[in-house]
Amino acid sequence: MQLSRIERDLEVQQIGLEVCRIEDVLKTAVSLCSESIREKGIDVNLSCDTDLSGRFDATLLEQAAVNLLDNAIKYSPEKSALYVEAIRVDHEIRICFRDQGMGIAKKHLPRLFERFYRVDKARSRKLGGTGLGLAIVKHIAQAHGGSITVESELEKGSTFTLHLPV
Repeated sequence: MQLSRIERDLEVQQIGLEVCRIEDVLKTAVSLCSESIREKGIDVNLSCDTDLSGRFDATLLEQAAVNLLDNAIKYSPEKSALYVEAIRVDHEIRICFRDQGMGIAKKHLPRLFERFYRVDKARSRKLGGTGLGLAIVKHIAQAHGGSITVESELEKGSTFTLHLPV
């Protein structure tokens, strides 16, 4: 999914909102990442109420979830665990992606969602990617009237949380 298309659709408010179950979106995203999950021996733990739903663009949410899962897988050690939890808190759905990876230094957190920003350029070249994944996630969240936040601790891992109003 191209960032420019998401930005254009956001400007003209053309995202396709429909009632969708969050569990279905997350299961599809995990399925789309299944090869890299299997290759690294990652244990994905998905926790989501089956009736958790809202009016969202399911394709865009899947893209955001795939981008967040892909990053978590790339930066996690082999045979580690990845936790995906979706809950409703007041008037929003929070979808948390928590890994046991290397973590991100606090100095990088404010710029993490900028286009082309990379924490470690050498490691990024080795692992691939364009530096657009988190910028795309941010735009998808904003297109839904939401946001994305991150908490991270070096050597312990990171938690990325999508906040989506319902």
